[in-house]
Amino acid sequence: MPDNENVDPTRRLPRGAFPSPRSELAAATPHVPDTNIAVTPSFLQWPVQMSSWNNLLYGDCASAEEAFSKATAAPRIFIPEETVVAWATAHNYLNGAVITDVMKTLQTDGFPLGPITYIDGPYNSVDWTNAAILQSAIYSHGPVKIGVGSDDFQTNPDGFVTQNASGWAMCNYPMNIPIDHCTSLCGYGTLEELVGLFKQHDVTVQAPNGMPTGLCYAMFTWNSIGIIDQQSMLNMTYEAWIRNPETIVSGIPQPPTNLRIG
Repeated sequence: MPDNENVDPTRRLPRGAFPSPRSELAAATPHVPDTNIAVTPSFLQWPVQMSSWNNLLYGDCASAEEAFSKATAAPRIFIPEETVVAWATAHNYLNGAVITDVMKTLQTDGFPLGPITYIDGPYNSVDWTNAAILQSAIYSHGPVKIGVGSDDFQTNPDGFVTQNASGWAMCNYPMNIPIDHCTSLCGYGTLEELVGLFKQHDVTVQAPNGMPTGLCYAMFTWNSIGIIDQQSMLNMTYEAWIRNPETIVSGIPQPPTNLRIG
């Protein structure tokens, strides 16, 4: 299904994330902010090209988020939808995957594009409840991969996700919805700051009445980027990760060393 194909807005869109094991969470090395990096008060990363990576049809959200991160963080490489679907299919991640399993696999078997493969660096956990740590992770490493409870994403009365259309905004998201989806945080700032940053990408934000004006986050899912307030992010999130580095380029052809001149 091409991303620009009209999708029934009333259809429950696929999720596909299984929570990482508690042992994995406990053993993970946490992200520690680098005191030499001055984190800006507001920040937004935008991908070189948007896609759902077919998460509108399949439950490949954890793989789609990986492709989003590679299109967004340096060197900003767009991985075609068919490549992501084939990769997820080959690893049995097409309709559900443990979040850390996807990151582990991508450390050794990345997304192939011709002779080059794009893989993940080692991953670190992120304390999403600490605003300074979370902002540092987004600013210094790229999109933060989060596991969320998304059952109200399409029905939340105070704003909801609009697939294929960036600029949605959501607040007052409920607590205690079980984890079932993987999304990506790619920016932060006050509501006003993020609305201005979205406008730089020709996206007008439609904020619901009463949306908190304080700290908010930009979030990717289903071929769209929107804004959620801090409390909604806290209410929906169960785990958070960075890749360090976000993307490693592997298999770059080297020039022959046995050429003779003359």
